Amino acid sequence: MPKFLIKRWHGMHQLWAFVLLLCLSAGLAWYNWAVGLAGLLLTISAGIYSVYAERAFRRDLKTYLGTLSYRVKKAGSEVITELPFGIIVYDDERTVEWSNIYAARLFGQESVVGMPLNELFPSMKESKKSEGVYEVTIGSRVLELNFKSKERLVYIHDITLMWQLGRKYEDEKPALGVVLMDNLEEVTQGMDDHQRTTMLSKVTAEITDWAQKYQTYLKRLSSDRFLIMTDQKTLRLLEQSKFELLDEVREMTAEHKIPVTLSIGFAAGADSIPELGQWAQTSLDIALGRGGDQAAVKVGERQSFYGGKSNAVEKRTRVRARVIAHALRDMIRESDNVVIMGHRMPDMDAVGAAIGVLKAAKLFGKEGYIVLEGVNPAIQKMMEMLKEDERVAKRFVTPDQALHLVNSKTLAVVVDTHKASMVKEPKLLQLTDRIVVVDHHRRSEEFINKSVLVYMEPYASSTCELVTELLQYIHERVSLDIHEATALLAGIAVDTKSFSLRTGARTFEAASFLRRNGADSTLIQRMLKEDLEEYVLKAEIIKHAEVLYEHVAIAVTEPGRKHSQLHIAQSADTLLNMTGIYASFVVSERPDGLIGVSARSLGAMNVQVVMERLGGGGHLTNAAAQLECSVQEAAARLRIILDEIEKEEGLFE
Repeated sequence: MPKFLIKRWHGMHQLWAFVLLLCLSAGLAWYNWAVGLAGLLLTISAGIYSVYAERAFRRDLKTYLGTLSYRVKKAGSEVITELPFGIIVYDDERTVEWSNIYAARLFGQESVVGMPLNELFPSMKESKKSEGVYEVTIGSRVLELNFKSKERLVYIHDITLMWQLGRKYEDEKPALGVVLMDNLEEVTQGMDDHQRTTMLSKVTAEITDWAQKYQTYLKRLSSDRFLIMTDQKTLRLLEQSKFELLDEVREMTAEHKIPVTLSIGFAAGADSIPELGQWAQTSLDIALGRGGDQAAVKVGERQSFYGGKSNAVEKRTRVRARVIAHALRDMIRESDNVVIMGHRMPDMDAVGAAIGVLKAAKLFGKEGYIVLEGVNPAIQKMMEMLKEDERVAKRFVTPDQALHLVNSKTLAVVVDTHKASMVKEPKLLQLTDRIVVVDHHRRSEEFINKSVLVYMEPYASSTCELVTELLQYIHERVSLDIHEATALLAGIAVDTKSFSLRTGARTFEAASFLRRNGADSTLIQRMLKEDLEEYVLKAEIIKHAEVLYEHVAIAVTEPGRKHSQLHIAQSADTLLNMTGIYASFVVSERPDGLIGVSARSLGAMNVQVVMERLGGGGHLTNAAAQLECSVQEAAARLRIILDEIEKEEGLFE
């Protein structure tokens, strides 16, 4: 309230108080008529004055309030117009009814009234969003839209600068990488010093040129290892290029009997530099575990793989096998008992490898048990053979029985898989910290991280081959009985398709050792024989095959028809034998309700990458996946993935 009104208000109160005082005095002195008359005159005068003063007060107050209202309206209008963010009011048809000047300026127009929201925000054309906060890009600007559905309002904030700062912050985060010549020892074996130096110089020059091209810092740590430092922006460029260095080095050294291949481990997005270094080393280990000749990149929670176009090179030295065997021997001696597990729906390779580890436990006087629940067609004939040996047969236990056998001093050995989700009873791995993994599959993102000892060699034909080598070094005098040796040899025979695929010199050396210990090849042939009924079932699967991309065969069975995993895998193998087929895929429902997908190739296509995108894994030439969906959905997902790979980098080398 203005000061002049406040003063007038106080003056009127003082006048009335004075008049009342006079009246009181007049009443007490009634006998003094002169004083009474004067009081009366004063009262009349005061009343007249108060009426006049009140009218003047009301007039001044009305004038003030009118001026104030005008000023407030004007200020409010100017504030809404000049706010540093846009305001749009739209109708039921999502057409702009009103906007402030700032909103119009954002779109470079004098007015946006009458324009549909879909025109103003093309990226939201298919969206009916009417509540919440969303980011859109208009030209070079990044806008934040805050929809208020009840009021049909949109608040628009220009967050371009904040977005650019955030992007710059993310781009400049450090990224660390390690480049390793993963088969240098095998390539240079037999070379003289001059040839070795020349070859190393060529590869080093190629790596240096690649680092300079992308402006990364390169530091040589040893003859076959390099450290790379860069930022996340450059790492994204490297991922977009699919790490072409892998192909360039392999092609450049193709003249040698064995070309040089690289393994690259990259990491970014860690909270600290030490953690970043650990991530980079882990990525390199994963790349090596998957067979080398590829790059593994970990950015935060994302793990990506690039390359992997060649088979793993067989190691010519058995030093690692001897070291692993001695470490396994010590762990068995220090354990109360040994529990061995393969993957769900085990095959002959898993059971044969488990028999080999059981033999190792027996050599050192430890109780060993193999976890198995039920017999599937893939191992039925092998289990019938093993039941003939009562000492081995009683070592098979169910998952529930195994849970009561495990304690903190139990050694858990996982064979033919490295995924906790794939073993028959994952709870067993939580009851002990003494875990050993023996596997020949390429390492995937999922891994049993608690494992104390890991023996993974993707070059190996089978897990039985790896276990056979360990048995030769784990004890001075190893003597296998016929059933044990036959089980191990059967596992090798199944995974190599009777020694026709994925075999190396060490595969035959392992087979030779088993034959010397009494392995019966005739018995293995009987185990691998097919029944006529099974052959007809396999033919039924194959008849649904179709050829895509000229060289890829895909067979999808009818909904409701169930086939064993063995039949699915055998059908994929048969399709691969057809003329002009470089890769085969078979999709079918299994008796357990899951959808089985088996993939095979001759090496021109990496089927492991395809199966990994379906949630499975395996080798470059042999992979599989299990899905919880319908046959049609699994087949549709497979076709989409093949189409994506064909568009990204091509299905074949």
